[in-house]
Amino acid sequence: MFNNDINHDIDLTLPYITAGLPGIGGRLRATPEHFVVEEVALYEATGEGQHLYVNLTKDGLTTKEVQGHLARLFGVTRGEVGFAGMKDKYARTTQTFSLAVGHRPASFASEARARIEAELPVKVNWAEFHRNKLRPGHLLGNRFTITVTDLATAPDEALARCNAIIEQIRRRGLPNYFGPQRLGKDGGNVRQGKAVLLGEVRKHDRWLRRFLVSCYQSYLCNRYLAKRMELDAFDRLLAGDVAKKHATGGMFDVQQLVVEQPRFVAQEISFTAPIYGPKMWAAQDEAGQLEAEILAASPVTMEHLAKAGVEGTRRLGRLLIPDLEAALIDGNLVTRFMLPKGGFATTVMRELMKSDEESLAIVDQDVE
Repeated sequence: MFNNDINHDIDLTLPYITAGLPGIGGRLRATPEHFVVEEVALYEATGEGQHLYVNLTKDGLTTKEVQGHLARLFGVTRGEVGFAGMKDKYARTTQTFSLAVGHRPASFASEARARIEAELPVKVNWAEFHRNKLRPGHLLGNRFTITVTDLATAPDEALARCNAIIEQIRRRGLPNYFGPQRLGKDGGNVRQGKAVLLGEVRKHDRWLRRFLVSCYQSYLCNRYLAKRMELDAFDRLLAGDVAKKHATGGMFDVQQLVVEQPRFVAQEISFTAPIYGPKMWAAQDEAGQLEAEILAASPVTMEHLAKAGVEGTRRLGRLLIPDLEAALIDGNLVTRFMLPKGGFATTVMRELMKSDEESLAIVDQDVE
């Protein structure tokens, strides 16, 4: 995360979907083994091609650090080492990288596996060739196993509280907030992103500049979701929403609420939230008015976003987590669940714990 001393007022408050239920308190990431993340692949490696896919488990290393190590180890550029998503440093994470090594004999995969394990503090689970480079977003999602220590109450009571919250989450879903690791400590990334967009500061590093701009876009998206909660419009569609089908990912404009609301209740579709930019698929009618109000309240305009070179897109507004479960193990509470790509585990844990950001021990950014 990035620090910043530029003072702009921002609102980081986010309403809970289960505000009437007490949380379990506690602390995350006592050790890397307490925050386990496994990438769920979008497709499998075919065994043929010029890109070597390497699936490895790491802790204490960022995704970009591993990318750099692999590039040096195999004599390729950083850009020739692909990955589907960023993973935290202070966690035990399993993810796949692709290496543009060209066409090699089949034995190269096993040789590369041994070479990586000899040079890097990681475990290589498998290595296979594939035709294309891995790019950001080439994943279905991530599977989490997260342990909460230092519970605020007795373990049995904590489990009862957790299960009550889980029942509501399964029924209603969660606002798909961006987590604090995207916004930065006390919103530092958001403030810097706004300053970059307004031309108050310059960042010469292209990746850093785009990341900080995306942090401000993420902040605006959170404000939109918070406003829907305040308007009691999270559990229903609005006229003009851009909805997304959970089964196929297809999006469409909501034109007939009477037809689409039952599909929303059945969790077949959800509304989407704006990631503002000049080429964003804009909502219409009531939903469009709400989107416009959120952007109008910001000093950043669509012209600023266009000048920054971002296009804009849409983000699933409601996280559905039907497999969310919890259990007690050795006096700690262990949760397990899967999230689609772009979903933040800390958003789930925040709802369960209802603790301050410091207790969540947020580290590192997670870039989609």
